[in-house]
Amino acid sequence: MQWNAVPESIRQEIEDTRAVPLVYVLGIIISLGHVYFNIFADIAVLQQNILHFAGFVLLCGLLKPLAKHRFTTWLDRGWVVAIACSAVYLLFAEDLIYERGVRLVALDWLCGTIVIVGAIDMTRRATGWVIPVLIVTAISYLAWWGNYVPGVFQFKGLSLETLLFRSIYGDDAIFGNIARISASFVFMFILFGAFLLRSGAGDFVIHLSKSIASRMVGGPGIVAIIASGLTGTISGSAVANTASTGVVTIPLMKNAGFSARFAAAVEASASTGGQIVPPIMGAGAFVMASYTQIPYSTIVMVSILPAILYFASLVFYVRTESYKSGLTRIMEPSAPLLPMVMREGLSFIVPVTLLIVLLVIGYTPTYAAVVAIIAVIVSSWFTPNKMGLRAIADAFALGSRNMVVTAILLCSVGLIVNVIATAGIGNTFSLMITEWSGGSLLVAMLLVAIASLVLGMGLPVTASYIVLATLSAPALLQLMANTELVNVLSSGDISAEVQAVLALVGVSPEQGALSVSQAQQLIQQMPDEMMALLRPMLLDDATIAMLLLASHLVIFWLSQDSNVTPPVCLCTFTAAAIAKSPPMATGFTSWKIAKGLYIIPLLFAYTPLVHGDWLAALWVFTFALPGLYAFTLVMQGWHKRKLLLWERASFGLLALLLLCPLPWLWQLLSLCSLVILVGYLSRSANKRLAADLSRSAV
Repeated sequence: MQWNAVPESIRQEIEDTRAVPLVYVLGIIISLGHVYFNIFADIAVLQQNILHFAGFVLLCGLLKPLAKHRFTTWLDRGWVVAIACSAVYLLFAEDLIYERGVRLVALDWLCGTIVIVGAIDMTRRATGWVIPVLIVTAISYLAWWGNYVPGVFQFKGLSLETLLFRSIYGDDAIFGNIARISASFVFMFILFGAFLLRSGAGDFVIHLSKSIASRMVGGPGIVAIIASGLTGTISGSAVANTASTGVVTIPLMKNAGFSARFAAAVEASASTGGQIVPPIMGAGAFVMASYTQIPYSTIVMVSILPAILYFASLVFYVRTESYKSGLTRIMEPSAPLLPMVMREGLSFIVPVTLLIVLLVIGYTPTYAAVVAIIAVIVSSWFTPNKMGLRAIADAFALGSRNMVVTAILLCSVGLIVNVIATAGIGNTFSLMITEWSGGSLLVAMLLVAIASLVLGMGLPVTASYIVLATLSAPALLQLMANTELVNVLSSGDISAEVQAVLALVGVSPEQGALSVSQAQQLIQQMPDEMMALLRPMLLDDATIAMLLLASHLVIFWLSQDSNVTPPVCLCTFTAAAIAKSPPMATGFTSWKIAKGLYIIPLLFAYTPLVHGDWLAALWVFTFALPGLYAFTLVMQGWHKRKLLLWERASFGLLALLLLCPLPWLWQLLSLCSLVILVGYLSRSANKRLAADLSRSAV
């Protein structure tokens, strides 16, 4: 295979992996083991999770050793091996523990303690101090200080034996459901991404983006958006996405005349968006599928239109900035699209298309990922970048290396989720959100957004989503269901059974449809027991399931904001380092550009964009797209020329009308008004430009 076809950052990572033979060989073994477990073997989930954890503990210890001194290095390696062996022991000890009536002997205590302390240590090496501190705080809450907390969060405590057992063998513990997701779906898609990268797909993405965007105003910025979005289907990390595509796209934007700050902000915003692009959507989509029990294919399908909206909003910012900065010159023509795709793109387009098709028709994500990996290898043979045995081995090793942080994180965060589930903190927190919001879905979403930003300062996006989903998804679901109930009650379609229930709370059944204000007041005042009786009568199971998905998508999208929102925004800081721009100033610019991360979740909550049928979703999409464009003009204050105050206010009003769930006539009138206003401004700007040119000619 042509080594130069692989992006420089990936080449360096592979070379670093090859430089340590033990890391290289262990990475290949771990990848092959996971393929075997997920496709061919019929083993217990606990066994797979423990082997997954043990393998990545060994790899993490090799990649992130504690010390360089010879003696301490051997001590460190002994410690890492002890963690892995203790985990394997706990696998074989499970039946014996149950036979003893869930009683632990000395060796159980020793190995269980080593595993938990080891998980904390490996997490500290992989992600820093924040998550280890949270784990220690959470575990000690169950064991000790929860008893001293006043109010609703008081917890009487567990015995140390029960605490250790639940932390190891609980459904939400270190080897529980989240570890299962990590060992199956997440790893297989990370491995698929590694094969794509090793096949030269990363380089092809840049070439494809240039071919598509070379003739557009703001082409270099649009190249960054397309490239980062497509790379997001390969990589599982927004920061890695920024580093791999940013080294190409940021200099491209700077050379075209964009400021270093704007170029870095665009790259950070687009790379963050790579985590919401189907079909992979980072690790969070797999966790979401497990939490909601909604098929992964359904999550992927309903996420297509929102992803398009987000990236369209970035394109709007780039084009507006191009006009604002006078950068309307198009890029040099690139290679013709079709020959370039046929020459380089088969190893990207064929596998990704096959993956999507397999997911849509109902195959499991792990099976689809393995078939797509085989497709990468086979399709590469029809390109100049043929994958041989060495390239395949590199991809296996690269996949394991890329998975280290995610695997350790997802296993260890189970210790926190276990505490939340055991102590009932999630239900309590959800009730508090409902109470603080006063029944307002908008206020509840604001509270979740603030919490996601605070958590995201120290937690990776996936961990932030897991914690937030555990704590706040029930509250959002209840408030969204209440909004749907208001719509049903005010529609007039009320059955006799519902009228009978309403009569119990003093609402006359002869009234038929209620007004919106009456329905809202009724739901706020109705006792929980009556709501539990009324909700299934008005909302079917399919509607409840899609509302649940919408609530999780709200949290998932809001969890992404910490990548681009100061004061801690790792994506933006990475892009700023490449662009050599001020990190904090770049952070505020990326925060402005990535406003879709805040606006589009509102559409999840208040419109049928993700919980309605396709016709309803397309209707919302049709008006949301120009609404986001109008919002961009308001934020930039520019459309081919500087906007006057009344023009800016008009665009703001039109954006609000197009994005709000108003009657269709209002939205059509708003869209027509937007078209007229944009046309007027374009003609005005063109006349001014023509006048300037005539004066300069004279």
